[in-house]
Amino acid sequence: MIQHNIAFAALLSAALLFASPHAQGADGYDAALTHPGRPAADSARDAIDHPAEMLRLAGIKPGMKVADVLAGDGYYSELLSYVVGPTGHVFLINNLAFDNWSQPALKDRMAGGRLTNVTQQTVDLNDMQLPPASLDAILLVKVYHDMYWVNTNPKNPWPKVDVSSVLDQLSRALKPGGVLLLIDHSAKAGHGKSDAGELHRIEEAFAVQDFSAHGFKVIAKSDLLRRPDDKRDLISYKGPALGKTDRFVLVFRKT
Repeated sequence: MIQHNIAFAALLSAALLFASPHAQGADGYDAALTHPGRPAADSARDAIDHPAEMLRLAGIKPGMKVADVLAGDGYYSELLSYVVGPTGHVFLINNLAFDNWSQPALKDRMAGGRLTNVTQQTVDLNDMQLPPASLDAILLVKVYHDMYWVNTNPKNPWPKVDVSSVLDQLSRALKPGGVLLLIDHSAKAGHGKSDAGELHRIEEAFAVQDFSAHGFKVIAKSDLLRRPDDKRDLISYKGPALGKTDRFVLVFRKT
């Protein structure tokens, strides 16, 4: 009987050690999805984007300072604000084009100071003026490919971006050991950045090589957003591919 109780206690302790960290994390991340006052349109996105799992993978914690770069209307910025809490801070960073494209949802989100730990910034990506070693984490969610896109159409302008400079700026802004969560629409193998403009996609292998050249190392991946049925030949953000693209998920650490 004593041996049985000892064995049971050991099994229970092992189970708790294995389960507790994930359970505690799940409570915080999942609670962000049901936070009072969160826009209904955001909740409708959750089943496709799995944001709680993405933030958990990146290890976003209370008290962190996080930049959501090219945040658009701030879907992730709002979730980040709940996760980092009152001792943390979120920087919702757009360029002018992203600000314009994200209205009126962005204006509504930030109205009345409802997200008190979020600072909205409109910047030139080529000169973001991020203070060195000021951030614990950075998010680039379905926007990295846009850095390789140029559009001179005056009705829908997009400035040329010096991607190497941007990645260097992000690396400098991260504290030692800081992390960067990258999510993007997959291009076909071997296509590199060539589909960034027409299809708004980029190749995962190219992304790994690009970030590695600027002081980042892959520390985690997820297949949760994979769609094997995506042929990767359609524009990612509209039409039949909308919400149905294969997306790669990478977490980098500043080395």
